[in-house]
Amino acid sequence: MTDSDLPLVDAHQHLWNLDENYYPWLSDKVAPAAWGSYDALLRNYTIDDYLRDADGQNLVKSVHLDVGWDPRDPVGETRWLQQIADQHGFPHGIVGYADLSMPDVAEVLDAHAEHANFRGIRQSMNYHPDEAKTYQSRPEVSRTPEWRRGFRELRNRGLSFDLQLYYPQMAEFYDLAREFPDVQIILNHTGMQVDGPDHFGRWREGMRLLAQAPNVACKISGLGMGDHHWTTESVRPYVETALECFGAERCMVASNFPVDSLFSDFGRIFDAFREITRDYSWSERMALFHNNAVSFYRL
Repeated sequence: MTDSDLPLVDAHQHLWNLDENYYPWLSDKVAPAAWGSYDALLRNYTIDDYLRDADGQNLVKSVHLDVGWDPRDPVGETRWLQQIADQHGFPHGIVGYADLSMPDVAEVLDAHAEHANFRGIRQSMNYHPDEAKTYQSRPEVSRTPEWRRGFRELRNRGLSFDLQLYYPQMAEFYDLAREFPDVQIILNHTGMQVDGPDHFGRWREGMRLLAQAPNVACKISGLGMGDHHWTTESVRPYVETALECFGAERCMVASNFPVDSLFSDFGRIFDAFREITRDYSWSERMALFHNNAVSFYRL
C-alpha cells in the first residue's frame, strides 16, 4: 500500500458565500484575529473551490464546521449546507452553531437535527487576555449553570461537541468531559496553540491532561494558525505530541480549508501528515486519515 491508496476524510472544512449569506467576521469590517490578517479570505469559497483544492488527495468524505454565520439564524447555515450536500454529495457531516447558554437551545438543536447530515455543535470557547485572540467575553463560560444546561441537551440527543479553546482552558474542559462521559467531544485544531514556541511545554501538559478523558478525540489541524511559515519539521512536534497523548485511535487529520490556505495549499498539509506518520502501521494510518472521522462523526 502507498500514500496514494490512503482514502481521506477531511474532518474540518468550511464553505461560504458572501453574496448570499451574512457572516459578521467576513461581511463586516475585518477585525484582528488570533491567526493574523485574513483579507485573502474575503471572497466566496464554494464547494467547487473546495473540491478543486482537494483534487488529487483521494478525498472521499468531509465534515463542515460552523463558520461564523449570522448568529441570529444559526440553523440557516445547516439548511444551506444540507442543500449543497444534497446536490454535490459533500459535505457528509455538518457541525452547526448554537449558544448553549441560551434558553431556547433545545429548540435550536431540534431544528438543526431536521437536516440529515447534522452531527453536532461547535461553540468556540476560546478565551484569551489578548482581545484579538478571544472569542468569549469572559472566562470559564462552560462552568455556568446555563451553559451546562445546554450541554446536557447535546447528551440528551446523542450529539457531539467540537471543542475549540486554548491550552490554559484544558483543565476546565477536562472537568466537563469527566462530568459528561457519554458526550463525544472533539478537540479542534490540535488545541490551537497560537502563542508561540515558548508555550509548547504548557500546551503539551494541557493535552496530556485532556487526553485522560476517554470521550475526547483530537483533530490534528489548523497548525498554520500558530506557525504561519510552517514546515513539516516545525509542526512535527505538535502532531507527534497529539498522537502520543490521544493515540492513533483518537486522532484524525483535517485541512481547515480555506482558513489554512493563508499559510499553505491543501496538498502540502496532507503531505506533511503522511510524512510524519510514515512509520505508523497501515491500520493506524487508515484510522487517522479515514476511519476515526467516520466513527466520531457517524458518517
